[in-house]
Amino acid sequence: MKEERVLLDDQAIRRALTRISHEIIERNKGIDDCVLIGIKTRGIYIANRLQSNIQKIEGVDIPVGEVDITLYRDDLSHRNDSLDPELKGTNIPVNIENKKIVLVDDVLYTGRTVRAAMDAVIDLGRPAQIQLAVLIDRGHRELPIRPDYVGKNVPTAKNEMIAVHLKETDDRETVTIQQRPT
Repeated sequence: MKEERVLLDDQAIRRALTRISHEIIERNKGIDDCVLIGIKTRGIYIANRLQSNIQKIEGVDIPVGEVDITLYRDDLSHRNDSLDPELKGTNIPVNIENKKIVLVDDVLYTGRTVRAAMDAVIDLGRPAQIQLAVLIDRGHRELPIRPDYVGKNVPTAKNEMIAVHLKETDDRETVTIQQRPT
């Protein structure tokens, strides 16, 4: 059995997302021309929570979209499922031209997922700016990508795995770390 250690419980996740919400508002001097875009799958749930927090703070809804990076992955040709990738759809309800985009994901690791998401967003228009919000930054970057908003920095070994469990997908609220199976 894999031993896992809890890094964040439900209250710590809520506090981290509340802090990130305030930081987004502060850095952008409000939310005018801002759009949250969640990277499928868990990034969209985190983006929705940020939207709810920002709405409570500012009294205004910030648009939320979702992006599927499947066709933008740089490892697609190396994967066994590359002949028939499962598309989950991109849905961004507003024009992103000259908007401040906040990409949202659960865990930042190598940076390749974020690069793919930026490519997908730029194919839809030219935003004024792209920012990055992540719940967990675990290090080990392979690309020069840095988050603007971080819930928690968790230095990890390459043989460790971070798992984000959200009630929308996993029926529990935790962030755990465990050894990868060998």
